[in-house]
Amino acid sequence: METFFDNLFSVFFIETLLNGLLYGGVLALLSLGLNLIFGVIDVVWICYAELVMLGMYAVYFAHNVYGLPMLPACAVAILAVALLGYILHRVVIAHVLGKAPINQLLATGGVLFFLQSIATLIFGVEFLSVGVSLGSFQITEDIYVSKSQLVAFIIAAVTVLGMYLFLSRSYMGAAIRAISQDREIMILMGVDANRLYGITSAIGGGLAGLAACLLALQFDVHPFVGISFGPLVFMICVMGGLGNLVGGFIAAFVFAQLIATGSYFADLEWGAVLAFCVFVIAMFIRPEGLFARKS
Repeated sequence: METFFDNLFSVFFIETLLNGLLYGGVLALLSLGLNLIFGVIDVVWICYAELVMLGMYAVYFAHNVYGLPMLPACAVAILAVALLGYILHRVVIAHVLGKAPINQLLATGGVLFFLQSIATLIFGVEFLSVGVSLGSFQITEDIYVSKSQLVAFIIAAVTVLGMYLFLSRSYMGAAIRAISQDREIMILMGVDANRLYGITSAIGGGLAGLAACLLALQFDVHPFVGISFGPLVFMICVMGGLGNLVGGFIAAFVFAQLIATGSYFADLEWGAVLAFCVFVIAMFIRPEGLFARKS
């Protein structure tokens, strides 16, 4: 017990909690895009993490191969993935709208394996690094925080706030919220649902591109990098209530702290196991998600 309490109140544990908080910001950004798409279009993009993977490749090639500064390289990646999200909707998603959920999952699952295979054929399987290091930020004499994680958290927080203001204050945001709540009535009122679906897919793709820029500062890119966070983001969205932006936001920080705490007392794999166990228990208690809207 003494060892446990020594660990609990150590400087390293406080640093772990801070890192979990910062990691939660990026997970919240990832869940925001996936929840937005599901809430409006009512189709779960199983391949969402692969869009992030392609965005990370876009950052790498724009910055390391073509020599663009980091900010323009990120802008290129965001626009490219936003366009990819729009194309994905037109080519694949639009044809499975209103179909059985299993058909939608098979379609987006097929896109997942297609994108992984294409990335493997074109880029190979080696790990590539953007090579941008921002160093560490000293909070106290003994506590340091990665500047990359801090920048990612700030950008993620600003983006989440910006999306909230866009959805609550703008005409387009109001239309997106309205069609997510009652698509049949909105269509009968003459709203162009296909246009809104395309815009939402592009916004979701843009959010995936932004997340890719933040992740590229912290992780190497390879064709299967989506496996490391894709299932986790999906669990966050389900636990928060698919389509519930606030629920996904809260669940992202819960999962991030579970992973950080479990990793501190054991190792990274046990942190993921702890998060998965909490997810399974939560699904037994409330299968529709802890923060799902009541019908």
